[in-house]
Amino acid sequence: MNTIESLKEISHSHHFDTSNPIAKKNTLYATLLTFVTMIVEIFGGYYYNSMALLADGWHMSSHVLALGMAYMAYVMASKYANDFRFNFGTYKMEVLGGYTSAILLLVVAFFMVFHSVERIFNPVSIAYKEAITIAIVGLIVNLICAWLLKDDHHHNHGHDHHHTHEHGHHHHDMNLKAAYLHVLADALTSVLAIIALTGGMIYGFSWLDPMMGIVGSVLVFVWAVSLIKQSGKILLDAEMDAPIVEEVIEVINALQQNILIEDLHVWRVGKGKFGCILTLNSNDNIEIDDIKKELSIHKELVHISVEIKKP
Repeated sequence: MNTIESLKEISHSHHFDTSNPIAKKNTLYATLLTFVTMIVEIFGGYYYNSMALLADGWHMSSHVLALGMAYMAYVMASKYANDFRFNFGTYKMEVLGGYTSAILLLVVAFFMVFHSVERIFNPVSIAYKEAITIAIVGLIVNLICAWLLKDDHHHNHGHDHHHTHEHGHHHHDMNLKAAYLHVLADALTSVLAIIALTGGMIYGFSWLDPMMGIVGSVLVFVWAVSLIKQSGKILLDAEMDAPIVEEVIEVINALQQNILIEDLHVWRVGKGKFGCILTLNSNDNIEIDDIKKELSIHKELVHISVEIKKP
């Protein structure tokens, strides 16, 4: 038996993240609904010679791409969940999907501000009633998608001081959050467009349309940057400021033994789940299993590796 075959025989699973089948299913529904709306708007734009309808259809195509990518991230994460090649499971496939979607959001924000500024210097005649109808239809579709993608599955953990110790943090699904922000950004664009177009139609404020576009692009930019920071932090294993790190140190310091923490690494392996590698230095006879037992009161720690060195 070669090395690869030997690894496949190892029974210990490194898949620590729990699947989210509801989010996967709803993301597919949102993708299909957005795709159908996009097709109708593009063909309608060509048929009725409406640039507003055509532009909105192609704008929606970027969100179809992002939602489709979010769905594929769920599919791939499930498909390779038990693949031995992934050291700590496939959770980061979903995070990578969220990170990539956030970058697409930045692209959307850029084009929004670009076209808005262009409209300020080169105003065009707007078919207000048709454009308002398009915006309302787009808003309805996006609100339905936002409802499908809203992440209500927060993990609010209690405390059991005798056996376990968990925290009341909300463990967000980054992939689902990215998809949600895409449809929310589109819904925001529709709302701002309706306000601007109504103002233009009633009061003749044609400048409202590009100004609202700039406001919307700024908000989308802020959301995208925030999501990039959150997902990028997970992808780069920059988790040493997480509360669980201090709790690991507290557990070791509370052992009432001559122990020095020589090295400590903590990283995320799932939604609210962490791995931990700990190197200790001590003259005392310490059992590794005892250390692991003490650390395991924190249920966030699902993979613990301990090494003890003598000075």
